[in-house]
Amino acid sequence: MFRGDDTGALLSYLSFGFSSNLHFLVPMVLGYAAMVLYRPKCGVITFFLGFGYLIGCHVYYMSGDAWKEGGIDATGALMVLTLKVISCAINYNDGLLKEEGLREAQKKNRLIKLPSLIEYFGYCLCCGSHFAGPVYEMKDYLDWTEGKGIWAHSDKRSPSPYGATFRALVQASICMAFYLYLVPYHPLTRFTEPIYQEWGLWRKLSYQYMSGFTARWKYYFIWSISEASIIISGLGFSGWTESSPPKPKWDRAKNVDILGVELAKSSVVLPLVWNIQVSTWLRHYVYERLITKGRKPGFFQLLATQTVSAVWHGLYPGYIIFFVQSALMIAGSRVIYRWEQATNMALVKKAFVFMNFAYTLLVLNYSAVGFMVLSMHETLASYSSVYYIGTILPIALILLGYIIPAKPARSKARKEQ
Repeated sequence: MFRGDDTGALLSYLSFGFSSNLHFLVPMVLGYAAMVLYRPKCGVITFFLGFGYLIGCHVYYMSGDAWKEGGIDATGALMVLTLKVISCAINYNDGLLKEEGLREAQKKNRLIKLPSLIEYFGYCLCCGSHFAGPVYEMKDYLDWTEGKGIWAHSDKRSPSPYGATFRALVQASICMAFYLYLVPYHPLTRFTEPIYQEWGLWRKLSYQYMSGFTARWKYYFIWSISEASIIISGLGFSGWTESSPPKPKWDRAKNVDILGVELAKSSVVLPLVWNIQVSTWLRHYVYERLITKGRKPGFFQLLATQTVSAVWHGLYPGYIIFFVQSALMIAGSRVIYRWEQATNMALVKKAFVFMNFAYTLLVLNYSAVGFMVLSMHETLASYSSVYYIGTILPIALILLGYIIPAKPARSKARKEQ
């Protein structure tokens, strides 16, 4: 009978060749060795060793260029594996800490006991999420395999995964159809072609939007397929609704909310609806751990988190530019939101809501060009063609946030009283 690690290794061999499993073995062994040999610092050690090896593979394979041409290699799966290995080590490290003072995520995910090698390898190479995610926690994996927690046997009938799996597969088919239809009309090479430079500002901005819109359907397809595989395994089960009768929830593997992305009212919500599980990982293992106790998070934590995300994707200039842009975009969106919350006038509130929506639509698709084309030349050619509007606008909003600080509407009402 095949275990999770057997099937994952077999699929890797069939897809990428024997060397792929050697690449996967390196961070897995380094992470487990750190947990065995030096538990008090195993999280930090694994973080830097895991990212160091991943960056080395990104540079060696120049994976971004291969992906642009439609090729595949093992680095995509290695990206997912790296996050799994790091979170496992950090949670084992957290198992030494007292529960008082820990955040809820730390309490839920910390590991008191070292996982066995079989458990560890099964978690790392579980075939359902090995290639494209989603990332999940070792604690959840152990509960699932051992029939504990929400997977424990009870008087309730076992929920059937087939309906949710079918819906995910239908969604994947629709997403791929959209992508295949749209992609011939929006080639990324257009940004450096003379005809693009002849277009007016609004047409260039429209093309940036359609390029980003088209590219996103590829990711919607990939994540829908991986969601289906996790759901049908049972690991995608996340509990029961409070309705009567209760219905099973299958959102543990949900990695994207398509309408939430395309109709986002604020840039702040994008990490909650796009690449959801990686965004959750970044929040728990980077953003929250950089916050000084007793102080509020600021732009530094946001920028550091986005920088880690950029490095995780690769060292291409386009990735770095995109994630710095996204930090600025989110910070600018927060300013608009604070202004919105500071007024009691319904019409003004609606104006700020629309302003935030339009701002997010513009800056997101402007910024996404860097993520898609990767090279510095093509990224700057696209940005400069629209006068760097998607960079200047967030910076201007951030500065205006200091010049015109938002005062809460409640405090104004109290003063009037």
